[in-house]
Amino acid sequence: MHLSRVDLNLFVVFVAVYTEGSVTRAAQQLNLTQPAISHALKRLRDLFQDPLFIRQGQSMVSTPLARNLIEPVRQALRGLELSMQEHARFDPATANKQCHLALRDVLESTILPPLLHQLTQQAPHIQLQAIQVERRELVAELAAGTLDLAIDMLLPLSGEIRRQRILQDKTVILLRQGHPAIQGQISLEQYLQAEHILASSRRHGPGLEDLELSRLGLQRKIRLRCQHYYAACRVVSQTDLLLTMPEAYARIANEQFGHQMLHLPLAMPTWDVYLYWHQNVDQDPANLWLRELVINAVIPVTQPEAD
Repeated sequence: MHLSRVDLNLFVVFVAVYTEGSVTRAAQQLNLTQPAISHALKRLRDLFQDPLFIRQGQSMVSTPLARNLIEPVRQALRGLELSMQEHARFDPATANKQCHLALRDVLESTILPPLLHQLTQQAPHIQLQAIQVERRELVAELAAGTLDLAIDMLLPLSGEIRRQRILQDKTVILLRQGHPAIQGQISLEQYLQAEHILASSRRHGPGLEDLELSRLGLQRKIRLRCQHYYAACRVVSQTDLLLTMPEAYARIANEQFGHQMLHLPLAMPTWDVYLYWHQNVDQDPANLWLRELVINAVIPVTQPEAD
């Protein structure tokens, strides 16, 4: 007998009939009709190939098999009930679990510090694993529960994945203090005359700013293509190259370098960042709490520091 073929509601009826010793009283306890209880009993008898209860006068007397089954069934139902109650009253202050968050490395420095600040205050026993997952694997991992949440750009994912935009970031330019040609502001002509760094984890393909330039029939000069913005910031400090990047991460990375941070002289769409989760945890208390924590952690990221 495979459990997947068994209606667990039958065991609720079994316990009620055993406890009440009467189909009528079991029906009243469960707020069901007597025919519904009788039908459930027939299915149980067929399942176990045993009468389970025998009528004697006004009472239903249990068989030896029923007496052997009652305590294991009661314990199993009680354990399930307790698990559901624990799930419904998720308390981050006492919860002891590990959460898994997928995000790109550029977002780690932006989101993780404020997120961990809140996490340690609200949930001292919850651990967080921030990992990078191939985008083609996101749906499967979110569905399987090996990922609780993912943070990424707008992705064409299936309808079972829920999303919420959590960040809209502008584009800025970093260049070293004392740059020989540019100080304080930059024109589109100066931008095109300069040489640039393109930071991308991909081996080929244009950056977002290159796509916008190409729409205008323009092209910039890429001197260096590298994988990480931090490495690019270091290159900026020792060259006259320009680095175009999202503003939120630029503010963080630039704390160490003190580069000029200038507005891009080009109309650009914002860098939109989304929070993703699977529909099967849409109302899960733990996932709801974690989503709220992430959203609150992003709020200070979106607010520029005062000059």
